Amino acid sequence: MSDIGEVAALIAACAFAVLVLILTLPILRLRHTVDATTRMINDLNDRTAPLLGDVNTTVKNVNTALEQVQTSLDGVNLQLAKVDTMTSHAQNVTANVANLATVVSAAAANPLVKVAAFGYGVRRAAAGRRHAETEREVRDTIKQQRRAAKRGNR
Repeated sequence: MSDIGEVAALIAACAFAVLVLILTLPILRLRHTVDATTRMINDLNDRTAPLLGDVNTTVKNVNTALEQVQTSLDGVNLQLAKVDTMTSHAQNVTANVANLATVVSAAAANPLVKVAAFGYGVRRAAAGRRHAETEREVRDTIKQQRRAAKRGNR
C-alpha cells in the first residue's frame, strides 16, 4: 500500500507544482502592477510636495491681502461715520435755513401783500371812476343827440 500512497503523494506533488507554475504568471504580473503603482505614487508625492508648498504660500498671500482689505474697510467705515456726522449737521443747517427763510418770507410778504392789495384797490377805484365818467359822458351825448333830434323833428 505504500506504493499507492507514494504514487498519490507524487501526483499531489505534481499537481501542486503545476498549480504553483500556473499561479506564478499572474503573481509576477501583479508584482509588476504593484511596482508601477508604487512608482506612480512616489512620482505623485514628488510632484505634489512643491504644489502644496505653492498653495501654502498662496494662502498666506491671500490672508495678507485680506488683512489689508480689512484694514482699508475699517478706514472706510471711519470715514463714512465722519461723513454721516457731517451729513447730519448739514441736514440740521438746511432745516434751520428753511425755517429762517419761511419766517423772513412771512414777515416780508405780509406788508407787501397789503401794499399790493391797496394798489390794486386804488387802480380798481380809478378804473371804476374813469368808467363811470365815460358812461356819464356817453349818456350825456346820447341825451343831447335825442334832444337835438326831437327839436329837429318839431
